[in-house]
Amino acid sequence: MASRKREWLIASAFILIAVLAALGTFIYARRTRLDRDALIYIPKTSPVTQETLLLERYVRIRTINPPGNEIAGARFLAAELAEAGVRSEIIEAAPGRASLYARIKGKHPGDALMLLNHIDVVPPYGKWERPPFSGSIAINMVYGRGTADMKGLAICELEAFRDVARSRRVPEHDLVFLAVADEERGGALGIQWLLDHRPDLFEGVRYAINEGGITEMAQERMTYFGVETGSKQTIDLDLVAPSRNALLALRRSLEPYMEPRHSMRVLPAVRTFLATIGSTRRENREVLHDIDNTLAIQKGWLVPLNYAELLMNTIWISGIEPAEQGFRMRVMMRNLPDEEPDARLAWLLAFAKPFGATAGEIRQKQGPAPPSTDDTPIFRLIASTAARQYHAPAGPEVLPFSTTDSRFLRARGIICYGLQPFPLDFFQSLGIHGPNERVRVDWFEQGVTLLHEIVGKWAFAGS
Repeated sequence: MASRKREWLIASAFILIAVLAALGTFIYARRTRLDRDALIYIPKTSPVTQETLLLERYVRIRTINPPGNEIAGARFLAAELAEAGVRSEIIEAAPGRASLYARIKGKHPGDALMLLNHIDVVPPYGKWERPPFSGSIAINMVYGRGTADMKGLAICELEAFRDVARSRRVPEHDLVFLAVADEERGGALGIQWLLDHRPDLFEGVRYAINEGGITEMAQERMTYFGVETGSKQTIDLDLVAPSRNALLALRRSLEPYMEPRHSMRVLPAVRTFLATIGSTRRENREVLHDIDNTLAIQKGWLVPLNYAELLMNTIWISGIEPAEQGFRMRVMMRNLPDEEPDARLAWLLAFAKPFGATAGEIRQKQGPAPPSTDDTPIFRLIASTAARQYHAPAGPEVLPFSTTDSRFLRARGIICYGLQPFPLDFFQSLGIHGPNERVRVDWFEQGVTLLHEIVGKWAFAGS
């Protein structure tokens, strides 16, 4: 009798284990499927609108820089503006290196809004699934160099500008459309040349909307709409010395300055950005939300590196290579936006002098470009409109590793905001300056809608 009871208990245990195992397998499979479905993009059918076809046509124009041939893009934009009854001007800094300018006069002088974009694109590096200048649509994506950087935004701005023109109403203040050359190579033949030779284009401009914003995404849903208000500035140069060992010794001595957390300081724009973004972070909420307290209690080491970059001047150093006379070492100095570049360069050269190193080629010297304030009516308009459309928090963003033409305008007191008006997820962002650059058709159309509403409300506020 005891033996049968023991056998019954053993059998019951096996049955229970089998049931629990089956239940566990079912739960695991369901959760795995749900996680998979949440992460995998399932193509959707979206209507191809006139704006999408316009983007297709613009992408097909090869405005590659280098060598630089923006005039074909400028002519395309001029024709589209003429179709809306707007006269424009094509301005060449050098043969073929063209920018385009148009202005709608407003009722009142000053406080003009400039819609700024660049015509040139980087060369199509890498292996592409679709021809990089086809503008082809596949699986609800528009493929092509420039779709994200930045012909997509340019079309959003163009359509918003044309909407104001077609309304036949006079905006409260001037509205300017400026598409420039040479942004991808530093702006010497683009906005920098225009500021030096055609200051009349910027007369009365107080605000500018440009590229540079960040859209954070999770499971095809926007979690934060970042409006760029500033960025770190770069000095890119070679240090040269007679021997490899001299540069090796210099490199070792510079290592403490690559990430000098002991010298962190907080700019007002960075403080606002970290406090805003901190509320959307689980792990670093307290660290970022009150950054002054974090540094006061000497907890700066807890700040994630991408945010810590915004609190200090950093240095990046590449390998050592043979040069015409001796050896060279490329150095990238990433400076806080308000830093004087000449002072930073003088510090580096004084540091390098005892090692027998001097400055070689200076490729770029940016700054200072103090961040723009977010305490303006147009910033609040941008943030509130984006938050309502995308059902996500919207606030400032300061860029740690890249910059835009806005730095030239900020240095002259023009308030600039960088937007990414349509959602762009992580995988699509890899196409910027990389292969398979693309944007989603339905998301791109949302960007057209957003810019239309922002510019229209600004233009006719109080009318």
